[in-house]
Amino acid sequence: MKNRFLPLCSLALVISSVFAAPAAFAADNDDGIVVYNAQHENLTKSWVDEFTKETGIKVTLRNGGDTELGNQLVQEGNVSPADVFLTENSPAMTLVDNAGLFAPLNADTLKQVPAQFRPAHGRWIGIAARSTVFVYNPTKLSASQLPASIMDLAKPEWKGRWAASPSGADFQAIVSAMLTLKGEKATLDWLKAMKTNFVPYKGNSTVMKAVNAGQIDGGVIYHYYYFVDQAKTGENSKNTQLHYFKHQDPGAFVSISGGGVLASSKHQKQAQAFIKWVTGKQGQEMLRTNTAFEYAVGEGAASNEKLVPLAQLDAPKVEPSALNSKKVSELMTEAGLL
Repeated sequence: MKNRFLPLCSLALVISSVFAAPAAFAADNDDGIVVYNAQHENLTKSWVDEFTKETGIKVTLRNGGDTELGNQLVQEGNVSPADVFLTENSPAMTLVDNAGLFAPLNADTLKQVPAQFRPAHGRWIGIAARSTVFVYNPTKLSASQLPASIMDLAKPEWKGRWAASPSGADFQAIVSAMLTLKGEKATLDWLKAMKTNFVPYKGNSTVMKAVNAGQIDGGVIYHYYYFVDQAKTGENSKNTQLHYFKHQDPGAFVSISGGGVLASSKHQKQAQAFIKWVTGKQGQEMLRTNTAFEYAVGEGAASNEKLVPLAQLDAPKVEPSALNSKKVSELMTEAGLL
């Protein structure tokens, strides 16, 4: 649920103090592993606590954002103290993978997750998922007025009526899917129209709050912001509803959270065991009960009963390793959004 406001390719902006003493993040003993974690902290901590309880392997967490930690790993290269990398979105995994930093995952781990939720090359794997949605205020928009496609938000009639957080890694993952599905020209045209039409906010939760308050008709976010707020007080979502684009639309994109083992890890066995545990029965069951409200992606794993089932989302098929964060940053910059 953290905000991220830098494109993934901005390597120069990684906080230099992190590199001053990388040993500070190293595991305290040979049986421990260091996890660079960009996933929800409460979800990962739940995973870590149960994994350590079951295996006795200590896990040291270094929490940050997709952008921050992905760029950090690329800069650290093979001297990184990290053993495992977890993200909220796929582009950060692709960034690290393209730098040749992941080790192949064990075959028995890969078998635990269906092919659509992991890249074909097997160097990282899906650990959870989230759906793109259009959150709207029903006092501003009726069901008949909702956009049939996310591409419709480029039309003149949507000027000043929808919001997004373009500088966050969440939104950039959605644009990455659009680029893969629609191509460069269509994506750039849409982004330029977006610049004219949309109202910018910092963070998906802020978008939802604005829609809830009636400041804007609707906005593009991930589904779990709504469900997390509903599980608390509901004060930031009580005046909103979710519209699922479906029909394999780019706006029905399901973003995969990833997990991978660093090739430079000196604790390969323990690191591989952690990823296997997270994608296995115990780890995926925790997604059903955890208040992060993300989708489980393991074979036969059930998600929280409050969520629209993954099978009903009619999401487009996107190869996770094809998501191009660098090109997306270039196009969004050209469109004046970054």
